[in-house]
Amino acid sequence: MSTIRFKAIEKSFERKPLPIEAGVKRSEIYGANVFNEQVMRQVMSKEAFNSVISAIEGGVKIDRKLADEIAAAMKNWAMTKGATHYTHWFQPLTGATAEKHDSFFEPINNSQAVEKFGGSQLVQQEPDASSFPHGGIRNTFEARGYTAWDPTSPAFVYGTTLCIPTVFVSYTGEALDNKAPLLRALQAIDNAATEVARYFDKSVTKVNATLGWEQEYFLIDKALAFSRPDIVLAGRTLLGHSPAKGQQLDDHYFGSIPDRVLSFMRDLENDCVKLGIPVKTRHNEVAPNQFELAPLFEEANLAVDHNSLLMDLMDKTADKHNFKVLFHEKPFVGVNGSGKHNNWSLATNNGTNLLSPGTTPTKNLQFLTFFINTIKAVHDNEELIRASVASATNDHRLGSNEAPPAIVSVFIGSQLTKVLDELEDVSKGKLSPQEKTDLKLNVVGKIPEILLDNTDRNRTSCFAFTGNKFELRAVGSKSNCARPMTVLNTIVAKQLMEFKKEVDTLIEKKKLKKDEAIFNVLREYIKASKKIRFEGDGYSEAWVKEAQKRGLSNSKSTPEALKAAISKKAIDLYEEMKVMNSVEIKARHEIELEEYAHKVQIEGRVLGDIARNHVIPTAIRYQNTLIENVKGLKEVFGNDFKKLAPEQLDLIEEISNHISEINSKVNFMIEERKNANKLEKAQLKAEAYCEKVLPYFEQIRYHCDKLELLVDDTLWPLTKYRELLFTK
Repeated sequence: MSTIRFKAIEKSFERKPLPIEAGVKRSEIYGANVFNEQVMRQVMSKEAFNSVISAIEGGVKIDRKLADEIAAAMKNWAMTKGATHYTHWFQPLTGATAEKHDSFFEPINNSQAVEKFGGSQLVQQEPDASSFPHGGIRNTFEARGYTAWDPTSPAFVYGTTLCIPTVFVSYTGEALDNKAPLLRALQAIDNAATEVARYFDKSVTKVNATLGWEQEYFLIDKALAFSRPDIVLAGRTLLGHSPAKGQQLDDHYFGSIPDRVLSFMRDLENDCVKLGIPVKTRHNEVAPNQFELAPLFEEANLAVDHNSLLMDLMDKTADKHNFKVLFHEKPFVGVNGSGKHNNWSLATNNGTNLLSPGTTPTKNLQFLTFFINTIKAVHDNEELIRASVASATNDHRLGSNEAPPAIVSVFIGSQLTKVLDELEDVSKGKLSPQEKTDLKLNVVGKIPEILLDNTDRNRTSCFAFTGNKFELRAVGSKSNCARPMTVLNTIVAKQLMEFKKEVDTLIEKKKLKKDEAIFNVLREYIKASKKIRFEGDGYSEAWVKEAQKRGLSNSKSTPEALKAAISKKAIDLYEEMKVMNSVEIKARHEIELEEYAHKVQIEGRVLGDIARNHVIPTAIRYQNTLIENVKGLKEVFGNDFKKLAPEQLDLIEEISNHISEINSKVNFMIEERKNANKLEKAQLKAEAYCEKVLPYFEQIRYHCDKLELLVDDTLWPLTKYRELLFTK
């Protein structure tokens, strides 16, 4: 074992779990650091409180005078929590969060000062926007951008800072963040779903899209992680041979959580609960040193904010426990990657889950309406769904070890498939009394019984129904949930609008009863969306061929998948639904392509550096030891040494071949990288990195990994998989 590796491993064993908060009930500290409705009732006048609630529920603008009162109350409350600064907390198009801290402190004169925070500072700020991705929306020298308070997501105290969730827009009004389009999409789904829900319940006035994410991640000893340049700079291992033991024994999944990891989890959960993140589930995942955390579902905008906050919190908590969190979708080859499954549903203001069957045929018809419309929306926009989860990091995961493939399909289970098959046979036009009875009693009425045994999930399906929600499994662990949630809510909103038009037309022009009109439209949707439904193994070659026959897309790379995001169909959709305009859509496309090229470029540079400055010198060093050994044998045995050292000679030659291959492949990769960098168009550059540069990664890795097996373990400079994955 090399000196570097030995010191890193020795350091890891010095680490002891940090003490955790004991005897604390989560219920007592839940939301303690959140400026929530309960706090607002206590610290604001009734008029100010009602103003905030109106802004949250109806988008009503807050009066400037009341904004000053709200800001003062927020500041005073935050200071009781130890806050000294405030920030507009936003989510630029980097995929992470951003913040600029300003102090409450403000001098009055040379001897006096006050803590000050007014309505204007609460509602809007002007951060320097020059270095955030903009995709050509503005010139590089133009730095002005605005953050605007989002009252639907409550402010919170994080450390000593009052964090105010905000949207981020350019000087000319275009969204420069992930939150603004999501809020528009949520408004669209609210409007469309409310109109349809009122077919079944006239008291419905609002529908919220809900989201429950499942965050998978790897937890690696910090000392070991920082001994690897690839983990530090790329977030994943660019080389490294799989250990003899991986996940093949299934002994890690749901196993006993190591004490040190449990200490990290408990500290993390305590902080989450204080910040109002309703964490519920924790467990070992399938791969060694892989884990999962999941909360209860929430309104989608808040859930997205909470996930972004959680990832930052995980980094900081892990550091305190001398861990490094890896959010990369595929940090290690040969074992499961990490996803962030998005569990999505729709809930009315009355508390009804629109994707959950009820106790009456009417409620079950409501369920079928939203269920079938969602499937139809995914069918009509499967390429856009694929684009929403595309990234350089997620490309490594899709179609590998429990992740769904790049082909988007919907899994609903065999029993619900039978229900849709029966509905497909509904006669066109008015239903006979017998048909109405059969539908209500034998098809619609029995859905709750069917679903009791129909909640299993197809892990190879991108979009699976799991009893009372749909699970979008293709989202990567590193992704911001806002991207896929914006797409999903937009396409379902559009579909529900179309559905209502068709039903109303049948009622008004064909004089059909409401239920008959609904059944007739749903029947056509079932037929039209049939090809997206698939119940089998998404990894099989047979499915790839079948999907091609059905006309489904199979975009295996990000540059290919992202083309759907700027199609005329996508632009028309977003503009019609008022979610994004063409400038915002094209800017995001440009940013995502640039990000892809930059990530592959960085990984290529890191891999070339490790191969030439770590692997090759170590291999030569070991090879020289072998040569000296052969020379010694020749001195002792003369010409007979060849009979005594055939293995050493073969090994010397094998090492030379691997060194030569690594060096030549790195040279070829560098040349292709230079060629790619000359291309000005983002699409062409991303394609060049994908098709010309990226293929060399595996070739270089293959020879490096072979050398890892040949070179003396005491010389090898990089911490190995067995140490990264099995050191607790």
